[in-house]
Amino acid sequence: MERLWSPWRYSYVSKASAADACIFCEKAAAGNDEESYVVHRGRRNFILLNIYPYNNGHLMIAPYEHVAALGEVSAETLAEMMALAQLTERRLNEVYRPHGMNIGMNLGECAGAGVAGHIHLHVVPRWRGDASFMTTVGQTRVMPEDLRETWKKLREAFQAGGG
Repeated sequence: MERLWSPWRYSYVSKASAADACIFCEKAAAGNDEESYVVHRGRRNFILLNIYPYNNGHLMIAPYEHVAALGEVSAETLAEMMALAQLTERRLNEVYRPHGMNIGMNLGECAGAGVAGHIHLHVVPRWRGDASFMTTVGQTRVMPEDLRETWKKLREAFQAGGG
């Protein structure tokens, strides 16, 4: 496999939290939504950018409560999570006009959860042909938009539009 150097990631990994810290709990408690890439806060859940996105606009919806399984979450939290997924779909359609979306969860490390102890719902905008030759041949994703720009666009869309 070829190496793609990304020195910009060093600032993230060098400030990595202790192994027992939860990135979603940290982001939920952080005072600066821009630094944490939080685009919207609900009563029971919040929406944030994935800092290692599959595509531009890749968002995650997570409850404020630290829970590892759907069975541990209240019906009210799950209802708001689905309402926020619906709102997220609308905002991504307005801002990015994708051809489709992947929406789902990976529950548990063996199922692909990068943060297995805190459930979160991924919402990934998709476009026909978004797996370019770099992905299929070079095993490398090319992201055309900086995360800060993505955050600004989506934050504005969530603040401007109603529910």
